[in-house]
Amino acid sequence: MTAEASRTVPVLRWPLVAGAMFGLLAVMAGAFGAHGLRRMVSERALEVFQTAVTYQMYHALALVLVAVLAGLGLSRQLLGAAAWFYLTGILLFSGSLYLLVFTGYHWLGPVTPLGGVCFMIGWGLLVTAGLRRQG
Repeated sequence: MTAEASRTVPVLRWPLVAGAMFGLLAVMAGAFGAHGLRRMVSERALEVFQTAVTYQMYHALALVLVAVLAGLGLSRQLLGAAAWFYLTGILLFSGSLYLLVFTGYHWLGPVTPLGGVCFMIGWGLLVTAGLRRQG
């Protein structure tokens, strides 16, 4: 790709920034879970917290991937939709698990799978973006 062509390729900047931010927060949450939270909650709650951190990090990286793929010319529309589903999934899935650990509100349980569905839709959109012929 020439320098001129690389300037005209549309880049999705917000998924890069959001992914980096959620990645940073996942590292911070993981450190807190490993060092501070261990003395405050049960072993099971700590496992739930670690699941939230893990899925947050995976999908923070997926947001960064979306930004990179947009720079390679894949469908901005599909990638943007995937990014929104990843973002929503982080908030619903990881967010509900964090709240469950800190509040003990078990009614949050049904929210978590909705976040998981958002993650799956995001990955499906990424597959579609990768398979779609660029014209």
